[in-house]
Amino acid sequence: MRAFRKRRELAVVADRTANIKKGDILLFSTQRNEKIRLPYFLKYYRDLGVNHFLFVDNDSTDGAASYLADQPDVSVWRSSASYKRSRFGVDWLNWLQFKYAHDHWTLVVDPDEFLVYPFCDTRPLRALTDWLDASSIKSFSSMLLDMYPKGRIDAQPYQAGQDPLEIAGWFDSGNYTYKKNPFYGNLWIQGGPRTRVFFPETPEKAPALNKIPLVKWDRKYAFVSSTHMLLPRGLNQVYDEWGGEKASGVLLHTKFLDTFTVKAAEELSRKQHYAASVEYKAYAEQLKDDPDLWCRWSERYINWRQLEILGLMSKGNWA
Repeated sequence: MRAFRKRRELAVVADRTANIKKGDILLFSTQRNEKIRLPYFLKYYRDLGVNHFLFVDNDSTDGAASYLADQPDVSVWRSSASYKRSRFGVDWLNWLQFKYAHDHWTLVVDPDEFLVYPFCDTRPLRALTDWLDASSIKSFSSMLLDMYPKGRIDAQPYQAGQDPLEIAGWFDSGNYTYKKNPFYGNLWIQGGPRTRVFFPETPEKAPALNKIPLVKWDRKYAFVSSTHMLLPRGLNQVYDEWGGEKASGVLLHTKFLDTFTVKAAEELSRKQHYAASVEYKAYAEQLKDDPDLWCRWSERYINWRQLEILGLMSKGNWA
């Protein structure tokens, strides 16, 4: 019902949804002033096998909406309404998914998130969704893994079209905590550099790293909080409580580039993020003097097999 009401806040910029065919894999995203990231983001997911992109542009001022509107496989809506009051974009995307994504495999990610999954170097996303269909699995989880440079995050300028992992290629291989949400049944994961650097004294305030970005969508479904959890609650059972392993992926989170300091200052002034933007307050305070997340325990990203060995993802029984 919230999504139904919030649909009035969306204005069409470019609607190519008539081109969506049965069985197409769809990607939904909300963005603001991310034009510099969009060329590589679109290429990455096109190469994986996404057929159509549906974006909500939250009043960008950098030309991102026009850039997206020029792409032949993209539909765009614009909103100048409050990101916070739309539950951080969830209501807008829930409406678009209700309208366009029924019976489609649907990927919901931000422009700084890159999905890796077992065999992603040799198998397209369609191979994964076909296996999930054959296994009667409706939702696929991916831990958010914060990536960062070695040294100051503002030392190397990011260029449009560049793979951000060329700069932000390091991650924390450990120090993650897991607990079960007793109401929704999803895992709650915290840790990594954002706990280590920004919330060392109050780790319970650190951002959640659990996500369920890939879902075989149905009109009865809805995201509750970002892609952290879904309704119906059974979609959150993406792990095995009895000692086995279910297949899962990782979202490589490339937030920490040289563009981040300006972005953090803008979002702090807008106050449109969770808990009065407490996360961005911590970013601004910590990064103003020493914008460096690397430490001697940091590990350089190689491929998905490395993440599987470290226990950050699993191929389950997909062979």
